[in-house]
Amino acid sequence: MELSGGQIIVESLKSEGVEFVFGYPGGSVLHIYDALSQQDDVKHVLVRHEQGATHAADGYARCTGKPGVVLVTSGPGATNAVTGIATAYTDSIPMVVLTGQVPLKFVGSDAFQECDSVGITRPIVKHNLMVKRVEDLGAALKKAFHIATTGRPGPVVVDIPKNITDPSIKVAFDYPTSVDIRSYRPAIKGHSGQIRKAAELLLAAKRPILYVGGGVVQGNASEELRALAARLGMPVTCTLMGLGAYPGKGEHSIGMLGMHGTYEANMAMHEADVILSAGARFDDRVTGELDKFAPYAKIAHIDVDPSSISKTVKADIPIVGQMQPVLEEMLRILDEIGHKAPDTEQLKPWWEQVARWQALDCLSYTVKDKILPQQVIETLYKVTNGDAIITSDVGQHQMFAAQYYQFNRPRQWLNSGGLGTMGFGLPAAIGAQLAFPDSQVACVTGEASIMMCIQELSTALQYKTPVKVINLNNRYMGMVRQWQEMFYDKRYSMSYVEALPDLVTMAESFGHIGIRVTKPEDLEAAMQKAFVEHKDRLVFMDIEIDQEVNVYPMIANGKGHHEMLLSPKQAEATNAEPRDLA
Repeated sequence: MELSGGQIIVESLKSEGVEFVFGYPGGSVLHIYDALSQQDDVKHVLVRHEQGATHAADGYARCTGKPGVVLVTSGPGATNAVTGIATAYTDSIPMVVLTGQVPLKFVGSDAFQECDSVGITRPIVKHNLMVKRVEDLGAALKKAFHIATTGRPGPVVVDIPKNITDPSIKVAFDYPTSVDIRSYRPAIKGHSGQIRKAAELLLAAKRPILYVGGGVVQGNASEELRALAARLGMPVTCTLMGLGAYPGKGEHSIGMLGMHGTYEANMAMHEADVILSAGARFDDRVTGELDKFAPYAKIAHIDVDPSSISKTVKADIPIVGQMQPVLEEMLRILDEIGHKAPDTEQLKPWWEQVARWQALDCLSYTVKDKILPQQVIETLYKVTNGDAIITSDVGQHQMFAAQYYQFNRPRQWLNSGGLGTMGFGLPAAIGAQLAFPDSQVACVTGEASIMMCIQELSTALQYKTPVKVINLNNRYMGMVRQWQEMFYDKRYSMSYVEALPDLVTMAESFGHIGIRVTKPEDLEAAMQKAFVEHKDRLVFMDIEIDQEVNVYPMIANGKGHHEMLLSPKQAEATNAEPRDLA
């Protein structure tokens, strides 16, 4: 079969089972767009900005586990995609980004819409390459999908000069069925001896904790993790990226840890004698001040990426391997040892201490005559029965969503954790809704974040994605304001969002339904209306919330887990609780 470069790309995408390509056309990729137009298997989603394409592909990838695919033109098309590529890279999301390039003979000549896409993206991709021969195109795409989806997932950029897709040039094509890269051999199974050491360490522990990261979600190991938690009976805490890997309302859950984690999770990490880290990378937002992190603990660290182990916190037992087979092996070893159920007597003092920390009720709040963001998220959970796919932007609203929406399954919570990208939420929700058209999808955002990619409301209209936008409107860049209040003597430099449009009217101008909510007593009815009466429409809920609410608990810069900032009421209740964990 002889095909042009554009046709080879389409056939390659078909072979990889690609459902959607998120993109925006331009001169360097018009041959590819022409090939796409002549078939119906691979659907193209026309976004309104290339950043929206990458975020939508990212949202699709996060909720399905399949690679997201992006197609953009050269020059500004590629550079506009950079933020979304970096977002996916930081959170280990599988993505294949096809960037157009000027014809090879013009590369290096400062041609119209030329830029060094390979050079620009090199620090923010798992791999990238430029295709220089049409005969190499199929193999390059097979390699891109393989690298993006195996080992520690991540984005791969394939730069394609326009002459490579010239329809007048056709070559024999047979898409490779496999790929063998000598320099790329990601680990699969962990070392059995190391896994046994970790199991034995956990069984001897008096104050163990299971610290769960996004690697469990990406590694499709939630079922094994839950079985391990039940077998060992120890507290489980999830990172922002790991939420849903273990049920938020699960028997052993003590909530999210880190900068805005629960009091009990952070205190348990500080006091633990053994930590099993599963797919987490000891990010600074989790550890707080490294010199104060987990001073009493031995650490076993499971990760598919060897460079993540002992990068910031030294692991006593390093285990390199994919999460699912490693946890399966640990369960097998526990069977072999004869450990079928938790040692409740050994762990009883530890759980009693955890219960004392939980009694503080660190996420409680005092109801006011204004709408509180906590109330919005709790109402969202109630109206959706805790079953919606939730995307978020970045800021206070993101933390409130993480704290108050109890995620009970993996791939239900989609947010930019590592890069912290404002504008992520709406296009990611569109990608998720296309993946699961019959599911409820809600984007929790703020009035500052939503303006970053507001143009994607047009994409949502074109593709009839009935996303519900939950806008927590406090007229501030909330997290910026919170830091300026706490650490800059209330000098609110540029954190107030002036000249906001009427967001309800704006949503309606895009062809959607807008609802404004200003009173607490109207909140639930309005949300029911959005999700039930208008279930087939995009609804933009502009919810006016209390401007002065801060996110608590909070670990400030330079502090440890045991030095959290609590709300004034809760801080008074702790009274610098002494350690009584003999």
